[in-house]
Amino acid sequence: MSNSQRLRDLNITLPQATKPLASYVPTRHTGSLIHISGQIPISNGELLATGVVPTDVDEKTAVACARQCTLNALAALTDAIGSIDKVTKVVKVGVFVAAAQDFGAQPQIANGCSDLLVEIFGQEIGQHARAAVGVASLPRNVPVEIEFLFEVSE
Repeated sequence: MSNSQRLRDLNITLPQATKPLASYVPTRHTGSLIHISGQIPISNGELLATGVVPTDVDEKTAVACARQCTLNALAALTDAIGSIDKVTKVVKVGVFVAAAQDFGAQPQIANGCSDLLVEIFGQEIGQHARAAVGVASLPRNVPVEIEFLFEVSE
């Protein structure tokens, strides 16, 4: 089954790719790899949440933010290469969670991204290496930002 068919079967529509918020490009393609710049949880031009996990943002909302970051990344990827069907492997994701000093559940927040990637691409393509890191703050005061590395066919 193709990646685009799996999206349809899951009833997932990718959003419009968001424009960069500063001086960078959303994607960088080199050889068979494409790096997606850090994505934040924007949906329809609005931030899903702001603040620190779990002080201002509960874990369930942070997981939803991770899912939205992933959808935004897939939109940027599709914009760059023309079709999600060209994805041959999800190589790595870097998940940053704005977290209270004593918060240690960054991996559970990151699962919002990882689980969605496996749901869309299947185990063989979608399973990936990952870092889940707690940070003091993120751009625009969002609770989650995620960067991605994909392998794609030409």
